[in-house]
Amino acid sequence: MAEKYRIVLCGANAYDKKYYYNKKFSKVPESIQEQLHIISVLFTEEIGGIFTVSFTPYGELVMESTREEGDLLYDEIGAPLMIKEIRKQKREMLEALEIYFKVTYLHQNPADLLDTDEDFDQ
Repeated sequence: MAEKYRIVLCGANAYDKKYYYNKKFSKVPESIQEQLHIISVLFTEEIGGIFTVSFTPYGELVMESTREEGDLLYDEIGAPLMIKEIRKQKREMLEALEIYFKVTYLHQNPADLLDTDEDFDQ
């Protein structure tokens, strides 16, 4: 049931033409906040519906897209494809957001979260 409890980072709504950013994350760099804004708005312009970026209680970043009942213009096929593409293109930024959340809100040790590069010894 933990999947129901999420902290929303940001989202966009094609029906209301609105964007939301959670002020609890105001310390996230402005450039990342702007990228999230662009990603969210472009997603809803292309796919429709409601797009949210949130964190699970374990710090995993989740992107979801939903639609209102009866919305025939919502692109059900394009939504998961576009989320996959965002994950691919913005991988480093999304991983950094997960680390930020885990350190700031879950109080995990940053050293435990960073991948160590063992190739540098060679």
